[in-house]
Formats: sequence, C-alpha cells, structure tokens
Amino acid sequence: MNADKLALLLTRDMPYGKYKGRKIADLPGHYLGWFAREGFPAGELGALIALMYEIDHNNLRSLLDPLRQAHRQL
Repeated sequence: MNADKLALLLTRDMPYGKYKGRKIADLPGHYLGWFAREGFPAGELGALIALMYEIDHNNLRSLLDPLRQAHRQL
C-alpha cells in the first residue's frame, strides 16, 4: 500500500451517485461491495474505490485513523 494513495482516500470526494460529495474513505461497505460486483470505474477513481473496498473487506479501516488525525491537524 502506498501512503499517498491512502491519503487520497481521505481527500477525494465521490463525484456522483447516492454518496456524491462524501470522501471515498467514508463510503459505506455495501456501496463498495456493489462496485466490486458491478465493476469499478476507470482511472484513478476506480483504483481508489477498489483500494477502499479491499481495506473495508479486510476490516482494516483503522489503518486510516492516523492519517485522519494528521489531516485534521493541518
């Protein structure tokens, strides 16, 4: 895992859909699972959603906590 990619999960907004405007790191697991079944979008957005899916699926969301704290302190 690349730390820069993890940081992007906390700063990039979902650009469309039911969760438009929500940070990718804050997308619910069922929505990430839907993308995993139906297909991830092309490009960077799809790669970030796929990464978040893997983090969520493997119960590793707590990996983002130190980055969240660092991001809040900026």
